[in-house]
Amino acid sequence: MKHFKQTVFILGTMILLSCSDTKNEISEKNYQSAVSFMYENFNNKTAFNLNTRVNWFNDDSGFWFVEYAKNRKTYKTVSFNNATEVKALFNQKKLAESLNKLNDSKLEENNLSLSNIQPTKDGFSFTANNKNYLLNVDSYELIETKKNERKPRNEFESTSPDGKWIAYTKNYNLFIKSTVNKRIYQLSFDGKKGYEYASWYGWYDKMEGENGERPKRFSVNWSADSKWISANIVDTRTAEKMYLLDWSKDGVFKPELLSYYRGSPGDTTVVKMKPVFFNVISKKQVKTTLPTQTHINSVSSQWTNSSGVLLAHIPYRGFQKNELVQVNLNTGKSTTLITETSNTNIDNFEYRFLEKSQKILFLSERTGWRQLHLYDFNTNTTKLLTSDEYYVNNIEYIDEENETIYYLASGKETQNNPYHQQVYKVSFNGEEQLLTPENKHHQISFSKNGDYFTDNISTINSPTNTVLREASTGKIVANLTAADISDAESRGYTTPEIFSMIAKDGKTTIYGAFWKPTNFDASKKYPIIDATYTGPHTQRFPKSFDNIFNNQSLAELGFIVVRVDGLGTSGRSKEFHDHSYKNMGNNLEDHVLAIKHLANMYSWIDIDKVGIYGHSAGGYDTGRALLAFPDFYKVGVASSGDHDFRMEKAWWPEMYQGWPVDETYQKVSNITNASNLKGKLLLTHGGLDDNVNPSATFKLAEELIKADKQFDLLILPSQRHGYQGDYQKYFLKKRWNYFVEHLGNNKPIWNFNWN
Repeated sequence: MKHFKQTVFILGTMILLSCSDTKNEISEKNYQSAVSFMYENFNNKTAFNLNTRVNWFNDDSGFWFVEYAKNRKTYKTVSFNNATEVKALFNQKKLAESLNKLNDSKLEENNLSLSNIQPTKDGFSFTANNKNYLLNVDSYELIETKKNERKPRNEFESTSPDGKWIAYTKNYNLFIKSTVNKRIYQLSFDGKKGYEYASWYGWYDKMEGENGERPKRFSVNWSADSKWISANIVDTRTAEKMYLLDWSKDGVFKPELLSYYRGSPGDTTVVKMKPVFFNVISKKQVKTTLPTQTHINSVSSQWTNSSGVLLAHIPYRGFQKNELVQVNLNTGKSTTLITETSNTNIDNFEYRFLEKSQKILFLSERTGWRQLHLYDFNTNTTKLLTSDEYYVNNIEYIDEENETIYYLASGKETQNNPYHQQVYKVSFNGEEQLLTPENKHHQISFSKNGDYFTDNISTINSPTNTVLREASTGKIVANLTAADISDAESRGYTTPEIFSMIAKDGKTTIYGAFWKPTNFDASKKYPIIDATYTGPHTQRFPKSFDNIFNNQSLAELGFIVVRVDGLGTSGRSKEFHDHSYKNMGNNLEDHVLAIKHLANMYSWIDIDKVGIYGHSAGGYDTGRALLAFPDFYKVGVASSGDHDFRMEKAWWPEMYQGWPVDETYQKVSNITNASNLKGKLLLTHGGLDDNVNPSATFKLAEELIKADKQFDLLILPSQRHGYQGDYQKYFLKKRWNYFVEHLGNNKPIWNFNWN
């Protein structure tokens, strides 16, 4: 009897353990379903017309686009002579027959791949299989045309607009040569290696070997009247380098040393850029007071139509001050037109010079929201064009003749989700009009003449309807395509669910969305994975229908996947954005609150099994999650992460973590917090990453080893910041299976079919 009781006790314990285990068995079928939601299956197998891109004809007569369906794509067109009519661009069966006859090929009419389509007198010109053709749409006669055999442009010289001068460099100095009498004039005289006139700094310029040369670069900007030249001196004399070792070349058994100029936050030893200007008539350099800046905040200039007069944009280091200055090279006078300052940072100042109107249109957050402002040269005054608590995303089109600006903005309509953008127009007098009244997200493209724009209207729960609209009124004049996800829905797919909640400040509403597997069962428990990227210059909330599958693949392997924008990301108020300034290490607090909020709402979320993944700044987030919230996040995959901002490129951390470098850099570093690790962490990096150097991942690995912490490391030796082709697939398999094994407690499958 004693043995029987012990047996019952053991069996009961096993049953209880089994019941508490949230393991959901997966099979190769789950992997196949995950693959079906990959991007390459859009407009192919799983989904069609999620976002339709139109191609405007060069002669402004209309546009063409492709409508997709299963096993079929149809080329269609709209002519502005009858903008309400959508018709076939040509007879695809006849065209396929003509192509097959000409090339002895076996192309199918429903699977033609054409590009560069433009109307001609008798039909169309286009490109197919790297060959150019002329099509007569009456006879369907097809003629292969020769590629333009124009003499290739010399990238190391530039001809003036009037054709009388050629600018070039020799021995690091700038020269001009007359095309009339071939006479040569030297314009600069102090150029030398490392102090190079009319050059430009290539962010990814590689130097090979111990003393490798920087690739030769050349750039000048002529004034419209050909009387002036602007250029930059690129000064690398004191610039320091970052290094890479290329182990990936077949047949090479010693690593190749690569380097590139790249300053880290706070460095003074960085590439410098000095703006310089030359008078072509006098053959002299004209001095200005414009400053020499680092390459991350170099001065940019733009000629006006007044001879010798230019506009110069000066972003100062630290990104807390911008100036727009008018410089008159004839008189040497500089006039500051616009000054933008911030106690935090300025990361989205933008301007347009309106020559005819003698005005400058610019985007600024000086009111606390990103709004349109108009500076008037004649009165030397600035006025606010759009004044409300909403965010202007983009200037889309400027009709100077009618003094009208078309723009995209979010959060203006109070009943709308603040991340959904709509189209508006505003006059130079500040009279605004909504052109897209649908309470959805609008992705648009303007015709070159500004008379029309196409509009992909959707949300992640509302399928895309792509239409053509009349710009002046917003009136829909033609329906182009409609999204189709019936194949996915037949397999149980449902669109992501949106949620909102109050942020860590106790007052601000934040938004997110989550994905469930197609075989979702509410009676089960599911681990939840945070798909993160809190990089303050962007957003994570999925606004449009073409975002519906972004995280579905991972969800198919037995997870709930969540994306959320906590305080500190872009696209809302300046106050909202500033939560992340000098506080990057705290960006995930709202993510933790969001996941807890969802777990309280839904019993099928297992709050004890929380994972996270992200790339680049999201890779930093992932490391930060497991080190700053070690009892909450249990499994993470951090790819190409900038784990210590002191080791990053200067621009991004100085913009968001501040300059000069202070103690906050150490405080938010994953490397200095490595000893906090408790969960399972996979670090990955491309060996040739020249955006986020692999050094920080290696240094984090070193500190984890010193702290005696278990972790996993994958280096993709030949890959840069973004992984490509088979390497991307390999990484995705590693990421999927890391969560399958360590968060889902399942046996991962490696050799599944990608097709």
